[in-house]
Amino acid sequence: MIDCADPRAAYLEHRAEIDASIAAALEGGRYILGPQVSAFEDAFARYLGVRHAVGVASGTDALYLAIRACGIGEGDEVITVSHTAVATVAAIELAGARAVVVDIDPDTYTISPAGIEARITTRTRAILPVHLYGHPADMAAILELARRHGLRVIEDCAQAHGARTLGRAVGAIGDIAAFSFYPTKNLGAIGDGGLIATDDPELAERVRLLRQYGWKERYESSVSGWNSRLDTVQAAILGVKLRYLDADNARRVAIAERYREHLAGANVRLPSARPGDAHVFHLFVVRSRARDALRARLTEHGVGTLIHYPVPVHLQPAYRGRLAPEGALPVTERVAREVLSLPMYPQLGEDDVARVAAAVREEAPS
Repeated sequence: MIDCADPRAAYLEHRAEIDASIAAALEGGRYILGPQVSAFEDAFARYLGVRHAVGVASGTDALYLAIRACGIGEGDEVITVSHTAVATVAAIELAGARAVVVDIDPDTYTISPAGIEARITTRTRAILPVHLYGHPADMAAILELARRHGLRVIEDCAQAHGARTLGRAVGAIGDIAAFSFYPTKNLGAIGDGGLIATDDPELAERVRLLRQYGWKERYESSVSGWNSRLDTVQAAILGVKLRYLDADNARRVAIAERYREHLAGANVRLPSARPGDAHVFHLFVVRSRARDALRARLTEHGVGTLIHYPVPVHLQPAYRGRLAPEGALPVTERVAREVLSLPMYPQLGEDDVARVAAAVREEAPS
C-alpha cells in the first residue's frame, strides 16, 4: 500500500538527530517551555523573516490566540473560507466572533478576493486567508482590501510552511499568522504543536500572555488567558526538522513535477500555481467529476488517497444554516465534490509516483 502521507518516513530519515535532540530535552529537565522552545521559536522567526514567534499547543490554538491577540471577540466578524479544515472556523467562533465565509478561486482553491469586499460590514475586523494545499492566497489583493477598510490580516499557514509570495514567506505578510505542526505537515512534529508569528511586538506580547493564563509574573494573571504551550520535546524535534524544511519542500516540488509528467493528458485536473508564487505541495490535489469512483479504483490498486475536504464547513451538521445556505458558494461546493489528494511526502519514491500515476491514468473515468 502506498500511503497518502507517511510522517514516520521523515522520522526515520533523521532518526539519529531527532533521537539525540529528544534525549537532550529529556536530560535538560525543562519539560514546559524552556530553552528548546525558545531556540525553536527564534529559529523559526529567522526562517520566516519576522521578529517574533510564539510556540503553542496546536494549530487550532494558534489561530484562536492570534484572533484574540487582535482584540477580536463578541460581535465581531472575520471573513474566511468554507473550503478549509474545520479548525479555521472553529477558532473564530471559539474567540466569540462570527465567521463570514466566501467562495474560493477555482484554480488555486484559496480565498477569492472578489468575494471579500461584498461581505465587509461595519462589524468586520479581519480577513483570514488560508494558504491551502501549500499554495499562497492572493495576498496582494487581500492586503489592498485590508488597508482600504482598516482590517487585520490573520494568515492560516497550517498547510504552507515555506511557501512564498510577494517575495516573502507566508506567515510574514499579514499582521499575524498561525502555523500547525501536526505530524503530516511540511514541518511536522511527532504529536501536536503550533506557532504564532508576527512582526508586531505588541501582538507578540499579547500572545505570550494569552498562551499561559495571562501571566506576566507566575501565578499573577494580568489578562484572562489560556493554557497553550508548545511541548518541549516537540520543539526539540521541530528544531531538527526545520533544518531540512527547504530541502524537503524542494523534493515535494520535484515529486509534483513528476506527477505532472506522468499525468499529462490524463482525465483529471492537475493543480496550478499563480505565477510568481512558490507552491510547496503540502498536498497534490487533482480533480475528477467521478472522484469517488476514481478513489475506489485507486484503493484497489493499493494507492492511499484522502479528500481535503469532502464537506465544506458551511454544510457540516454543526454549522449548517448559520454560515451560508447551500448553493451560496458554488465553486467551493463543486470543488468539494471533485478533489482528491494523491500520495505526497518527501520520501515518496519515483517508482511509487509512477505507480500512482499509472493507476490514475488507467482508472480515470472518461
